[in-house]
Amino acid sequence: GDTGYGNAVNVKRTVFGYARSGMAGIMIEDQVSPKRCGHVAGKSVVGFDEAVARVKAACDARDEYNAQFGEGMAPLILARTDSLKTDGFEAAIERCLAFREAGSDMTFLEAPESIEQMKEYCERVKGPKLANMLEQGSTPILSPQELKKMGYTMAAYPLTLLSASIKAMTDSLERIKNGTPTDDVIVSFAETKDAVGFSSYASEEQRYKTD
Repeated sequence: GDTGYGNAVNVKRTVFGYARSGMAGIMIEDQVSPKRCGHVAGKSVVGFDEAVARVKAACDARDEYNAQFGEGMAPLILARTDSLKTDGFEAAIERCLAFREAGSDMTFLEAPESIEQMKEYCERVKGPKLANMLEQGSTPILSPQELKKMGYTMAAYPLTLLSASIKAMTDSLERIKNGTPTDDVIVSFAETKDAVGFSSYASEEQRYKTD
């Protein structure tokens, strides 16, 4: 859901749209549009009141959708703040507390810079919380077990598989360039066929085969 794509009314429309498509959750954040990755330079956030209004509108949309179509049919509202970098830790905590008061199901304080900040966030802000584990970013990388013990409910690893894929492709291309075999860094052809669905397609083809 990013910023909700406009004012509070647009946020409600966005939440309703995602709800109709069957989404289980939506994240609404307080960055200025167009938003940036939370771990890069140059990001900025809207004022406190506008940030809270976005989240309140999202929560109202959730509640209205549930009232129309049945409890539990609307997406979970995850409220994110990027204000730690721009306004400081206390301001970020204040926003998370306000998001909870506005009705958010879960909060996400983006890019805490120390384990101490992570612990304090978990202690001061009640309810489910998301940790963003971006390798070589601003936040210390902890194991899922450590995060759970600290008080986090969910952890995201947004670039781990992408970064691993880039490294694997780069290494493989270097081997091809140098004429080095790649057999020890790739899965078997049979495994590849299973992964992309060829084996399933072949099974279905046999199922509907005619004489």
